[in-house]
Amino acid sequence: MTPARALRTIRTRWYVVAPVVLVVGGVLVPLVYLLVRALQAEPQTLWDLVVRTRNLRLLGNTVGLAAGVLVGTTAIAFPLAWLTTRTDLRGKGLLTLLGVLPLAVPGYVMAYVLLSTTGSYGTLAQVAGVVWPRLDGFDGALIALSLSTYPYLFLNLRTALQGLDPALEESARSLGYGPWQTFGRVVLPQLGPGFLSGGLLVGLHVLGDFGVVSLMRFETFSYALYLQYTASYDRIYAACLALMLLALTLAVLVLEARLLRGLLLHRTGSGTARASRPHRLGAWRWAGYAFGGGVALASVGLPAATVGHWMTDLAAGGIPWDRLGTSLWASVSASAPAALLAAALALPVAYLGVRYESDWTRAVERVAYLGYATPPLAFALALIVFTLGVLPFGYQTLGLLVAAYALHFMAEAIGPIRSALYQAPPHLEEAARSLGRSPLGAFASVTLPLVRRGLLVSVAFVFLSAMKELPITFLLAPIGFETLAMGVWSYAEEAMFAEAAPYALTIMFFSACFVGLLLVRERASTRVPTETGTTAA
Repeated sequence: MTPARALRTIRTRWYVVAPVVLVVGGVLVPLVYLLVRALQAEPQTLWDLVVRTRNLRLLGNTVGLAAGVLVGTTAIAFPLAWLTTRTDLRGKGLLTLLGVLPLAVPGYVMAYVLLSTTGSYGTLAQVAGVVWPRLDGFDGALIALSLSTYPYLFLNLRTALQGLDPALEESARSLGYGPWQTFGRVVLPQLGPGFLSGGLLVGLHVLGDFGVVSLMRFETFSYALYLQYTASYDRIYAACLALMLLALTLAVLVLEARLLRGLLLHRTGSGTARASRPHRLGAWRWAGYAFGGGVALASVGLPAATVGHWMTDLAAGGIPWDRLGTSLWASVSASAPAALLAAALALPVAYLGVRYESDWTRAVERVAYLGYATPPLAFALALIVFTLGVLPFGYQTLGLLVAAYALHFMAEAIGPIRSALYQAPPHLEEAARSLGRSPLGAFASVTLPLVRRGLLVSVAFVFLSAMKELPITFLLAPIGFETLAMGVWSYAEEAMFAEAAPYALTIMFFSACFVGLLLVRERASTRVPTETGTTAA
């Protein structure tokens, strides 16, 4: 089908066009409106707001924290990925699980754990009598973000190492390269795409983080944006901060795209890649176990033990089940409809990208991913400015919060749906059309059942991401609406660590469900059909 004919066909299907228009408008219009709002200031006023010395300090803090977290996550993720893929270490499956489990501990929960563990009244002081200096500021934010985000890099580097062709290393060794030269000239370049993909996720997470830096009292663009909005409500300066944060994010995206442009790392000769031979660690295996155990203890064991300790203290005085239940219901009542809406919007976007691939359908997907890449506070502020100016009746309503969740996390829903659509043969839909079904009827009766698994995974992904979301909830939630994430943050900010424990434990439970779903999905994707029609890992 030619692009012109495909475009004519799509225009006749309102049930595809309408959600796509809603997605593009919902993401782009608030951002454009934010830009227009900032430009309403006098040129001199706008210039003074942009070139403030404080903005330069915020830029240095933000970039410095992102760079530090990239170094910290690399120092954790790369050795762990190497141990679980390229060595003869036993228990690699358990190490892999422990390397992914920190995804169940949101950054602000990790910050709460570090703050409640250290200091004169921390867990270490109460239990072991050891007074560790309070971890806050840059150091606290660096450790909390590194421990909570390294799995993103670990998963990407692990996948890259599993796909590395050992013949390349053998060829380099046959040419006289030593082990370190082979590693530097052959292995590291092959890991470049995996590092850039994982590093991009880590960088975007750090740039948009609010919970960790606010609890650690380290002022970055996100924290300053929140303070500016809540303290003085200077809309113009807040809009400028949001746009500067968005510009920094776009610069990271452009840099990653340029580094990947024209990169080719696949085989060009005949034959197929084979599995690599594991490196024998010998006596060094104990160092490997110590490293993996230390990482697991810091990123999983410490949060679990700390939350358990404070829960024990709280249980003596009574757990506030009513308030906890109210917060849980608030989280579910916003996250569940947002997950369904995100999947409903992602389905036509993915359908266009798979069935009618072209430059403009790829542009629509990029817009959807832009909503995810936009820092949450900047995205929320853009929706606030747009809503107050155009739809004031929607300000601080549950509907606006649900829409913000759906538009921001919709990119997480596109991937599983798109993968399912690639596996759904289009000729089945065409056959249904030839039997008299309408386009919508053919899709509903043939294609939709085939992508049901992808839809369920998409709904689960968005639901659990929305359950953990903090900055968007703070700015857009209705008055008196407190989610689990807000409960953790508000109590931890006041150093009421025991009161924050049940909220943190509930979030960790739901996040662990997300990690389990991720691991099940990864295991299912590695199963391949055999000649007898069964599957094998």
